Amino acid sequence: MSGKPEPGDEKLDLAARAGWLYYVGGETQEVIAATLGVSRPVAQRLIALAVSKSLIKFRLDHPIAACMELAKRLTDRFELSFCEIVPGDPTQPEARVSVAVSAATWLEHYVSQTAPLVLALGTGRTLRTAVAQVRPLSRPQHKVISRVGNMARDGSASAFDVVMRLADGIGSKRYPMPTPVVADSEEERALFQTQRSFRLLFELAAQAKATFVGIGEIGWNAPLHSDGFITDQELAELSERGAVGEITGWAFDEGGRILDGSVNARVVSLPITQPSDGLVIAVGNGPGKVVPIRAALRGRLISGLITDDLTAQAVLDS
Repeated sequence: MSGKPEPGDEKLDLAARAGWLYYVGGETQEVIAATLGVSRPVAQRLIALAVSKSLIKFRLDHPIAACMELAKRLTDRFELSFCEIVPGDPTQPEARVSVAVSAATWLEHYVSQTAPLVLALGTGRTLRTAVAQVRPLSRPQHKVISRVGNMARDGSASAFDVVMRLADGIGSKRYPMPTPVVADSEEERALFQTQRSFRLLFELAAQAKATFVGIGEIGWNAPLHSDGFITDQELAELSERGAVGEITGWAFDEGGRILDGSVNARVVSLPITQPSDGLVIAVGNGPGKVVPIRAALRGRLISGLITDDLTAQAVLDS
C-alpha cells in the first residue's frame, strides 16, 4: 500500500485544523481564515465539515455531564416525562439549596407564561425554599392551588404551606385548602369534602398545567409526624403496615402502592392517581428521601423528579 494521500485528504486536514482552532483554540472564524489562508465563508464550511466527518468529538468534563446521564437513566427506567438532576454536596448530603434553586427555575418557567394557567402545589421544606426564590411577577391571570390541607390536628396553620407565598409573589389568585391534612374521623373527612371550596379545588386540579409536590419519609420525627399532622400511634401503625413515604399526606409502601384504610382513610388531601394524572413533579433530596422517591417512581405516583446526583445515584443503585 502506497503512502500517497487519498483524494480529499488535504481538505480533511484543513478541516481538522479549522475545527481544532475553533473548538479547542477558541479562535474566531476571522482568525482561522487568516491563519489557514482562506476566506471566512470557506473557514466556516471547513469547521462544519470537521463536525460532519466526526473529526471533532466532544466530551463534557463537568459535574453537570454526570447529572445529565443520571437524568437519562432515571427517565428511561421509570418512564418519566421530566427529570432534572443537579450537583449535590457530598459534605452536606441533606442540603436542599441546589434542588430548591432548580425547582424555583421551573416554577418560574410556568408562572412566567402569559396565558392563564393553573399550577398545583403540595407542601414541604424544599418547596418552601424554592418558592422563596421565585422572582416577583405580575400574573393575576394565573391560579395557584393547594392539593393538601394547611392545618395540623390542633388547628394551627402549617409553616410549610407554599400556595399563599407563591401567589403573593406573582400576584395571582390563590386557592388554599382550609382543612387539616388528616381528619379525626372518616365522617369528619367526608364533611370536609362536601365543602364547596374542596369541590372547586378538585375541579381546578384537573386543569393544572403542572403539580409540584414534596416527598416525605415515614419515620420518627419525619415531617408528617414532627409537624403534628399524625400522632405517635398513627405513625407506628403506618410503619407496621409497610409505609415508607408520603405525598401530600397519602402514605404508600415500597412498591408505590397507596395504603388502604388506616390513616389514609382520613386524609383530606386531593386524591393521588396511579399512574399520576398529568405532570406531577416531586422535589426533594437527601439520604432519607431515597426510599420514598424510589417507591414513588415504582408506583408511578410521580411523572417528574427534581433531585441531586447523590440521591439519584442511590435511587438507581438500590
